Amino acid sequence: MDLTVWNEKDKLYIRVSGEMDHHGVRDTRREVDELILKNRPKILILDLSRIDFMDSSGLGFVLGRLRTMNDMKGSVAVLNPTRRAEEMLKMAGAEKLVRILHSDETEIGMEK
Repeated sequence: MDLTVWNEKDKLYIRVSGEMDHHGVRDTRREVDELILKNRPKILILDLSRIDFMDSSGLGFVLGRLRTMNDMKGSVAVLNPTRRAEEMLKMAGAEKLVRILHSDETEIGMEK
């Protein structure tokens, strides 16, 4: 998996590209957690618009980052997930835990 990272005020954006499977997620978990600890954002926004494939490991990746952000009193949003990624999140009930945003929904208040 490839990451593109940028900050905007108290938000950390991470665009994930490639396959979110066991192999792709393994090293990426550590890298993203290091970025979270370094930047200490209030909101982590995972852009999943360039995911080619996602299985339960990808779901675990999102929920694991949610746990990290919760520990820091922050929140997580998923931006523009591919159809497959959004289906996985909804089947697991994760849309109750992370906000799912589409295209122009970039004003993220995150009061939940």
